[in-house]
Parts: sequence; structure tokens; C-alpha cells
Amino acid sequence: MGLRRLTDKIYYLPHDPELDRPMLAYVKGDKYALAIDAGYSASHVRSFYAALRACNFGEPDFTVITHWHYDHTFGLCAAEGVSIAHQKTNLFLREQKVKAQGRGYVDDLKESDAHFAKEYTGRNEVSIVLADLEFSNEIILNLGNLTARVFHTDSPHSEDTTCVLIPEEGVLFLGDSTSEDFFNGGYMDKAKLNRLILTIRSIDCKYCALSHCEPLEKDELLAYLDSIG
Repeated sequence: MGLRRLTDKIYYLPHDPELDRPMLAYVKGDKYALAIDAGYSASHVRSFYAALRACNFGEPDFTVITHWHYDHTFGLCAAEGVSIAHQKTNLFLREQKVKAQGRGYVDDLKESDAHFAKEYTGRNEVSIVLADLEFSNEIILNLGNLTARVFHTDSPHSEDTTCVLIPEEGVLFLGDSTSEDFFNGGYMDKAKLNRLILTIRSIDCKYCALSHCEPLEKDELLAYLDSIG
């Protein structure tokens, strides 16, 4: 699976439904490159970097994490450059790091998630690392004639949800923010969803990129969300 082009300066490795690997995106500024999310495992990251090399792209200078869930963070151990996450993301990762010291952590994840079992077939350990830099509300990255606005937002999916807006390219990365809370019995908090919809509606962008599907035009996504909100 190779990179796909979304805009002149944004590319992505598509999500993999078989393993439930999320999309990994690459934003190519004139000075720095930014990756969005660190993937399911070191193997996932290596596949991403191989796809970058095939396009003669360098490895990312920065990696932003959209939320703490393992399919977005357990590849952080293999990520190059400086990693950035919301402070709650690092808090949750610290908790998982402690849990991973106990016996049966990986086996329990394999039992509860068939996709995790596929991703970690033959492996009984994970390497959980924290992001290098934390932020609380918003951080702006100047990538060189390209801006990344990294901000925390309310979401039904996870308390640490982080979105990334690339205004010059008209692209908003939303992670899994529009989905239900996987770790709370699949609960969908409609009030949080509606606040997220208002946030999306207020942002000037052409494309909205969710982690487990192909990028959508903003109007397409809003029409879908309005139908379930």
C-alpha cells in the first residue's frame, strides 16, 4: 500500500481495514515535515516510512498524536523527530505504561480486540512511550510556507482529542473524534458530538480527514454528522 495524494502538500497512507490501522498523514512544508499519528505498532510506522521513501520524501520532523488509543500511539516508539500530544494523551499513556508492566496486558488486549491480535501476532510485548512535547489548548507549527494549527477539542470519542488544521491546504484532520467512545461500551455522547459539529462547521476547510476512512469534503461529513447528531 503506497501513499495517496490529497493536496499538493499533503499525502497519506490509507487506513487498513483488515488490521484496523488508521490513516497516517504527511504534511510537507518547505522547511519541516509533519506526520499525523504514530500508528498501531513499529511495523505500521516502518510501512509508512517505506512509503515515504518510495516518493523520495524524508522522515517527519514532527509527529502529532490525535488521541491516546493504541492504534494511534503504540508505534510512537519507532517514530522519528519530535512527537507532540495533548497533556491528557501523555497522562493516559503513562497509565497504560504502568498497566503494561503487569502480566497479561497484551493477552488481554488481544482477547478484547481481534484487530490488535492480528497486529501483534506472535508478539507479547508492547513498547509504550510518551510524546516529547505536551500542550494544553493549542500549538501552532510553522512548517515553512505551511501552518499546522494543532488544537484540543471536545469530542465523544476521547477526552484528549486533538485536531490538526492546515489552513493553506484547506484540510482538517479529525482523528477518530466523530466516533463513539470505544472504551466506554461504545457510548455516543450526543451533546459532545453536537459541540464537535459546531466546531467543524466554524472552520474554513475543504477536506475533513478521519482516521479510518478516506478523506471527505467538509459538506459530505457535516451532512452525515447532522443525520446522527
